[in-house]
Amino acid sequence: MSVRLKILEAIKQIAQEQHVTLPPLTDDLSLHETGFDSLAFAILVARLEDEIGTDPFTISEDAAFPSTIGDFVRAYENVPA
Repeated sequence: MSVRLKILEAIKQIAQEQHVTLPPLTDDLSLHETGFDSLAFAILVARLEDEIGTDPFTISEDAAFPSTIGDFVRAYENVPA
């Protein structure tokens, strides 16, 4: 399964657990428009770290949190091996 699919599946699972109704997950969807609160994003990043084995937001000292779904996915796709 690709990194993108893992991320989208994790988002959908967490939305279900947190009782969040997601809009269609497009690359240009703002993360603010997902309906996730800070707890849901923390759960997402923790789960992805467990599943993918990395947290791109702690690897770099100057990492900025992404603003869209596409930016979020690219942050994980662009982590150096």
